[in-house]
Amino acid sequence: MKKEDFMRRACRLAEESVKNGGGPFGAVIVKDGNIVAEGNNRVTADCDPTAHAEVNAIRKAALALGTFDLSGCEIYTSCEPCPMCLGAIYWAHLDKIYYGNNKLDAERIGFGDAFIYKEIALKPEDRNTKMEELLPDEAKKAFKMWEEKADKIEY
Repeated sequence: MKKEDFMRRACRLAEESVKNGGGPFGAVIVKDGNIVAEGNNRVTADCDPTAHAEVNAIRKAALALGTFDLSGCEIYTSCEPCPMCLGAIYWAHLDKIYYGNNKLDAERIGFGDAFIYKEIALKPEDRNTKMEELLPDEAKKAFKMWEEKADKIEY
């Protein structure tokens, strides 16, 4: 299959999602020219604000491949990833992102993410959702344990 075929599949998944009451987003993860996982938007269907197409596809790909490191894989998504999905893609170590619609297209139909990018740039105390550091000394215990753990699996 060609990369255009994978993108067409992501677009079809987005259309199916709309028909089934979900948001207009679909994603496909490919390794060595084969689809290893697909995902569509299930935010409303699953009552899960993290159930974006890309995140769902990443979860399925990791399970199918038996690894949290998706190096060697590419993602085809019907829309430029939102900040959450972009973060997930980076954490999963996907090699490349192909997208159909861009973030301005998404904003035009009510899926704007600009406010999140602005919030990230602010100091925590200046963000719209208030943040407060609490019990940092107690929280550091787990970090110290991790630092000292000899058999940890880095990710």
